[in-house]
Amino acid sequence: MRDVLTNERAGLILDGQASDADPRAGVVRLSPRTGAGFVVRRGEVLRVIDPEGEQVADLVAFDHADPKRWLSSGRTIDYANRIFLRAGDTLYSNRSDPMLRIESDTSGGHDFLLTPCSPEMFAKLYGITSPRPSCFGNLVRNLSAFGIDADRIPTTLNVFMSVIPDQETGELTIGTPTSKAGASVEFRAERDLIVGLTACSAEKSNNGTFKPIDFEVLPAQG
Repeated sequence: MRDVLTNERAGLILDGQASDADPRAGVVRLSPRTGAGFVVRRGEVLRVIDPEGEQVADLVAFDHADPKRWLSSGRTIDYANRIFLRAGDTLYSNRSDPMLRIESDTSGGHDFLLTPCSPEMFAKLYGITSPRPSCFGNLVRNLSAFGIDADRIPTTLNVFMSVIPDQETGELTIGTPTSKAGASVEFRAERDLIVGLTACSAEKSNNGTFKPIDFEVLPAQG
């Protein structure tokens, strides 16, 4: 466990397996409907890229030193006082600690309301009961090496996802992602973090398709 967390290269879990790929040396690609788990150090910048356009990525983060602190949609929305987050906004933990700051965003349209897709969600909403990948399953699979189990996966930040609330009823409509090919969001880590990232497995969120997601970790400045 501690070997995984303290070794930067060995700390990348890609599609459920330890990987030699290094997001600090260049872009790492998540194949469609897969995920990754990795460490981002304080001050480093995580860049999430939609290489082909209209593809959602689910993002979660846990405090490296205390994984009982995790990225909280409720705290973040509360302190931002809005549901549509943008460059300059800080994302907070369940204990109100700054976790990530959005440094730049070439797309917009991210959702922090809906939980990661799961087998139960596919069954309840779409009547799909056959085995298939899900963001929830991919997060569990890729974060287990860091001691994060299924019961600790919170609501994710759904990067590039378009969710439109009705102004009168509050009913939510999942729209087509606004991200074009090459769109990116940069998140600066406000503390050492364990991060989970997926290429979303719910076709409704991705305009009916499944595509890859790219990411890299940029060095701290100053």
